[in-house]
Formats: sequence, C-alpha cells, structure tokens
Amino acid sequence: MGRNPGTREPIEFGTDGWRAPLSLFTTDRVKMVAQAVASYLDSQDCTGPVAIGYDAREHSPKFADELGEVLAANGREVVISDRDCPTPALAWSVEQGEYAGGLVITASHNPPAYNGVKFVPGTGSPALPTVTDELERRLATPKTNERNSKIRETDFLTPYIEHVSDFLRSQLGITPSLDGLTIAYDAMHGSGRGVTNEVLSRAGARVTSRRCSQEPDFGGTAPEPTAENATALIEAVRNGKADIGFVNDGDSDRVGIVTPERGFVDPNLVLALLYDFLLEHTDGDVVRTVSTSSLVDRIADAHDQAVHQTAVGFKWVAEAMDRHDALAGGEESGGYGISAHLQNKDGVLVALVAAAAHVEQPLDTRIDELFEKYGEIHQGRRSLDCPNEQKATVLASLTESNPETIAEVPVEDITTVDGMKIELEDGTWILVRPSGTEPKLRIYAEAKSESRLDTLLDAGESFVGSNAENHLS
Repeated sequence: MGRNPGTREPIEFGTDGWRAPLSLFTTDRVKMVAQAVASYLDSQDCTGPVAIGYDAREHSPKFADELGEVLAANGREVVISDRDCPTPALAWSVEQGEYAGGLVITASHNPPAYNGVKFVPGTGSPALPTVTDELERRLATPKTNERNSKIRETDFLTPYIEHVSDFLRSQLGITPSLDGLTIAYDAMHGSGRGVTNEVLSRAGARVTSRRCSQEPDFGGTAPEPTAENATALIEAVRNGKADIGFVNDGDSDRVGIVTPERGFVDPNLVLALLYDFLLEHTDGDVVRTVSTSSLVDRIADAHDQAVHQTAVGFKWVAEAMDRHDALAGGEESGGYGISAHLQNKDGVLVALVAAAAHVEQPLDTRIDELFEKYGEIHQGRRSLDCPNEQKATVLASLTESNPETIAEVPVEDITTVDGMKIELEDGTWILVRPSGTEPKLRIYAEAKSESRLDTLLDAGESFVGSNAENHLS
C-alpha cells in the first residue's frame, strides 16, 4: 500500500513525520496519508475533530485543505488554522482541546523544494513508531466528497500565545520582566513570525525582527537555525545592536540562541542552561538523547535528580519525559521541551525561558559558571562511508569487540540505546550510530578540551574504520 502509482518511492514516516521533495510529495499521496489517519483514528475509537496546521511554504495551505477534505469525507470534523502556524502551537492546541489528533503540513528545516506532514496524537507528543507504522500500513485510496460544513477555520495562535506568555508565572511563579532588554529575533521567513516576537514583546522586551516577512522560498536559504544561516543575527548581537538573539526553524519547534560573547551558542549547551535555570525554581528529572552533552548529567547529579538517556529523535525524548515525569528534555539538534507546557519540543517557549534566564543573569556568565563548576565540554562529529545494508553488521562487530581502552583511557561503560556509546573513566565519551539519511556511520565525541576532542575523534575513527574494514572487505 504505501506506494503511489508510477513511483517506487514509499511513503515512510521517519524521525518526525514524512518528508519528501515536491516531485514525490503530491496531492494524491497527501490524500493517501489523510485516509490512513482517518482509518487509524477509527480503529482506535478516537472521537473528536482533527486539527490541521501548516507552515509558510507556498503549497502548504493547499495540502492542508486536501487533508481536511479527505478527513471530512470520512465523517470527521476538521478544524484548520486560519494562517500558517508553529508546529508546537498546533500540538499544544491538540493536547488542550477535544481533538482526536492533529496534522501539520511542514518540512520543518528542509529546503523549499521539500514538504512534509506530521501526525500529532491527542497527547500533543510526537507519534511513536507503533502509530506511524500503522499509518503506513493503512495508506489507501482516499474517500472523496465535496467540501462541506464539517470543515472550519480557527485561530490557534491567540490562545497559544496567551498560554506561553503566562507559562513562567503560572508554572514557576516567575513573572519575567524583559523591560530594558533588546532582543533580535530571526524567523527565517517561517511560522514563528508574529508569534515568538509577540511573546517576547508581551514580556516587555524591545524586539527587532528579521526575516519576518512571508517568503515561501525562505529567501533562498533552508530555514535551519545554524550559525551559518544566522550570520546577520550574530553580527547584530556582537555589535551591541541587541542584548541577545533567537532564531527559529521553519515550523518553530527548534530554536537557536545568540549571545554577545559566544555568538551562536552550541545547542548542546542550551539544554544544560535551560535545565539549570529551571532547577533554580523547581525540581525534576531531565531527559536527553545519547548524542546530547553529559554536562546536563553533572547538573542533575548536583541537584540529586536523575537523567534518562534515549535514542536520537524527540519522539523518544517525549516518551521518556512522560514515563519518568521529567521536568524537561532535549536533543543536540536544537529541540527542547518542558513537560508542564507540552511533552514536545517548542522553540517559542524556550526563547521566552532563555530570555528570562538572561535577565536574571546573562547567558554568557551562566555558561562560564557552569564550566567553572562542572568542567568545560567540547563536542564534535565525523562521518565514515558505510553502505546502508552493512550498517547493522559493522555496529554488531563494534559491540562484540568490547574495547577496554579508547585513546589510552579505560572504558567505564558501553550502552547500545542507539548505536554504540563508549563512556570513559575521565568522563568523556564516543558514540557511533548510523545516519538515518545517508550511507554513513556518524562518530560523535565529547571531551573537556578541543585537543582531547580531536584525539577522541581520531581514536573513534580508527576504531570504527578497522572494524568496518574487516567486515566490508
């Protein structure tokens, strides 16, 4: 079933939904996904309407309408956003309302030649494979009908903005006053425009907005919040035109932070900063992926809290946040969530929380103090070519090799939550995991200095290379 006539490319839900170039992300295939969702919700006896949102891409409103038409033809009430909206706004609306689930048309940070669709269960959290596998299995020719009264538009953004603006006061007893703070905000022409900057303005900040016009091609740049894509924002903050800067990805579930001293803050540090600030006002465990910095572990240990480690992908982070009733969770790619708000990543809320932390104490100073108290962290990544069909064999051989030392330091522990993570006695580590998009193995390492990081990456590359050579020759 999950194959469109005339193509051999399957519809597959990956780490966070189905994404594809527009040559494959077609009307017919989008309607098949809608039919699968209708069939799945019926099988689970999920009652209530389906909420639909979409991002700022040129064809996203049309695809959202097509999802709605199929769902309505299946007897579902459909509520569609009256403008493009952040994915977390749609997810929060689903979790708060009487919705059976939600759908978002978005390709997130991918280039404009792509689009995608995310299914959001009634919990507001990312869909797990037990759900997306069922959606793939239920892909089918859609039911059709004329547009009818079962479809209506609504404003998802106003209630969401009001909730986020009040979150710190209602949940932590903090009334953030950003008066006197100048913030540079970059929407990258995505769905955060008029949302993240509005939340920050309501808290009292003077916000200068960049790339907040709606341009379906994102100005020719993929809407991914990286240092390379935020050079003007970094320059503005470093030149004193703003005290701090924030940049969202295309659907605003991720956020990048810019400070005067560090420029674009390493995303690995953001979860540590967020968690450390939250622990000043409450307590609770934290969830991180295997590739996210262990600096957060040192913070948790100092506060007698636990860390829960998951595979890469926020769906696993969200699942663990729920299972362990964790305070917060995050991943090294810029996605962070706070359970009291939503067990999903939210780049809008995190921008407000980071701004509130910055007002109490500048983020650069906070990072300096974290390093002074817990030690510095430096993280890097390399890639090695490996055919997709050989990845499992090579990873199995790595595990079987059971190394006693890496880079002349004894191995303390080996975990296989996602690939193979080797933790060393000096608190550093190496992670080897397969790329989900390319025929490569990724080698991550974390150390307390740049020179030690290079040594670990060299050792990791040698360790993987020798095993791969033995099994691929």
